[in-house]
Amino acid sequence: GLGAGLISVWLSGFLLIALSFYGTLLLSPSLHNPYFPRESSTAPRITIFTALPSSSSSFDSQAIHSWLALSSQVKVVLFTQHNNNNSSLTDTFGSRLLLDSTVDFTFLGTPFLHSMLARTEAYASDIAVLIDPHTLLLPDFISALNHAHHELDRDWLLVSSSVNIPRFPFHWDQTGRFWRQYNGKRVRFGELQKMISLRSLQSNSSEGGNMIMAWNNVDSPLHCGVLPPFLYQRGTHNQWIVNEALSCKRRFVFDATSTISSVSIGNAEKKFDSRNWEYIGNSHLGKLYGSLSKSYALPKLLKCNKRYILVTASDGFRTREKISACISRSKSRSFLKLDPVKKDQALPPLKFPYDLESLLPLVADKNRTVVLSVAGFSYKDMLMSWVCRARRLAVPNFLVCALDDETYQFAILQGLPVFFDPYAPKNISFNDCHFGSKCFQRVTKVKSRTVLKILKMGYNVLLSDVDVYWFRNPLPLLHSFVPINRPRRLNSGFYFARSDEPTIAAMEKVVKHAATSGLSEQPSFYDTLCGEGGVHRVGNDRCVEPETNLTVHFLDRDLFPNGAYRDIWLKEDVRGECEKKHCYVLHNNWISGRLKKLERQMMKGLWDYDASMRMCV
Repeated sequence: GLGAGLISVWLSGFLLIALSFYGTLLLSPSLHNPYFPRESSTAPRITIFTALPSSSSSFDSQAIHSWLALSSQVKVVLFTQHNNNNSSLTDTFGSRLLLDSTVDFTFLGTPFLHSMLARTEAYASDIAVLIDPHTLLLPDFISALNHAHHELDRDWLLVSSSVNIPRFPFHWDQTGRFWRQYNGKRVRFGELQKMISLRSLQSNSSEGGNMIMAWNNVDSPLHCGVLPPFLYQRGTHNQWIVNEALSCKRRFVFDATSTISSVSIGNAEKKFDSRNWEYIGNSHLGKLYGSLSKSYALPKLLKCNKRYILVTASDGFRTREKISACISRSKSRSFLKLDPVKKDQALPPLKFPYDLESLLPLVADKNRTVVLSVAGFSYKDMLMSWVCRARRLAVPNFLVCALDDETYQFAILQGLPVFFDPYAPKNISFNDCHFGSKCFQRVTKVKSRTVLKILKMGYNVLLSDVDVYWFRNPLPLLHSFVPINRPRRLNSGFYFARSDEPTIAAMEKVVKHAATSGLSEQPSFYDTLCGEGGVHRVGNDRCVEPETNLTVHFLDRDLFPNGAYRDIWLKEDVRGECEKKHCYVLHNNWISGRLKKLERQMMKGLWDYDASMRMCV
């Protein structure tokens, strides 16, 4: 019952943890919620971060209700791919709920944890919380945070494990002040806590799968070093962060599972069955980087006799004896288990369940068009800058052809729609694969073969080399052509081909011509489509191939300039120059050597990828 600002509830013969009240939470101008502690004037500002599932139709808004009801100082940031698709959430919850679409997602809609954590620093807050979107919180969560905020004199990281239940049998009433059963009966806080405690004894929720993390001083890193590109909610990353934070010793890391009541709704194992390769990818990253092989004992935050107590492994025998008695009386929930990963432990191979044929319907737009790029491992950073730019321009219908296994594995871990070309040239040194080299000639022929294959599958293709920087999405306006037509000036690094009979027949001729040529594929395009010496030219902007009757339009070089056009790359402000010309793209060619190409693009500010952090900038 209520009395002297404290609640103590006797249930099932044992004492549940007492809750200290801190102040009044005004959920309406004149009413406060009886479940939640009263706020003091020094209540910390708390921002709760999570990411929406790929399909928002499976998202239970009761979790958000439970978070916002904790305190008027709580706001929620939901990371999402498409803000417009979730605008109804902000209409429901108001200004305390924010949608953020600036973090990186895989092509299947899974967010990257390292991108999420980097973004948390953009929000002013005293305490940041990272939580599963299906986890409901009860008011003792705020009590534990208040204790850490006011009592700990150094930076800290709080972790807590949630209890898994398949279905939460209560709902918020229309006033947002009470939980109710579906028959309308009001549910008291003690009943909620009893259900969680009993469920905890029956489950293995202490394994760390649905972990809550909260930390102060949000501008300070959680750990030393760089966070690998873990996929959020796909295992491994919670234990990895805890181990790294403990190893780094920048923060005091402690387990508050015993003092926080939370439930995670739904069975997480269902995700594992359908997206097994994502979990395996996280396992590989966890083993490659960090200290998962080490074992740490976390200090525990307990509540005994209405007081919070921190227990560490170094406490004396008498202290541990008293605390053990307290734990025994209260029958607290299980503590978090962080089992070390053996260094020699074998992991299953990372097998991507998609090939070209299965990727095409996943990534193609409504016009059955895909944007194709081809890359080898030495160009992986330029590939990622190209991908980041495509994401920034909201061009999701791209896919990547990997020329080697290293690029293929890298692209999988970066969440890209990638397929491997088994017929790509072997033993190629991409550091020497510059324009005109034998390596360049062999690699370029992969592109036309791949484009032809996709066209035959019924999809249009816009091929773009990774050294083509995009200022605007060119797809909607690819029918606007007004340009130059000189012999062998057809560049095969950026072109659009429709999936129709004349185009497929013409591309077959290009591929056949290139296969017997000692040059790259580029001359084969012009000699086949426009005739040797350009005998099939029509005016300055097109050719007509007589056997297939295919019309080839040339792109306007003011809108689609190459690396030699009007010395654009020599301008001090390349971006400004291109924006003034209304360029769609700018090709970073007509320069010899991969390193010079990378340096020029970075120095001119046309770079969208942070290789050290493995995320888009």
